[in-house]
Amino acid sequence: MREREGEAAGEPSGRRVRGELESGVLAVLWAADRPLTARQVLAELPGDLAYTTVLTILSRLYDKGMLIRRREGRGHAYAPARDEATDTAARMRTLLDRGSDREAVLARFVSELSAEDEQLLQRLLAGPDQGRPAEES
Repeated sequence: MREREGEAAGEPSGRRVRGELESGVLAVLWAADRPLTARQVLAELPGDLAYTTVLTILSRLYDKGMLIRRREGRGHAYAPARDEATDTAARMRTLLDRGSDREAVLARFVSELSAEDEQLLQRLLAGPDQGRPAEES
């Protein structure tokens, strides 16, 4: 495949990285307190995107089961099918399941955590009542 001029020198092509637009649309919907129409999502996204591009991304995310939609006027309003933490955890689990050496993947992941994240993970693994001060009566 032939690279476009400028790309070989490491310059961006002007096109978004695959999945970047889907991630941006999901971020807008996760931040919203209600379902949004394609036009409302478009208004929240940076850059100069076409309405039809946003509509296509919303349709693809809906087809993948990542969004729910309801009729609003002549179109639809969209909301995430699950919250951001649940979605991220599911993606992490999928990646972990793809690895052939689960122990090595987990060891590498843990070794690259910040000290704060490591402490948080230890607290979460200890259980809900471990590592927290007792409530005063």
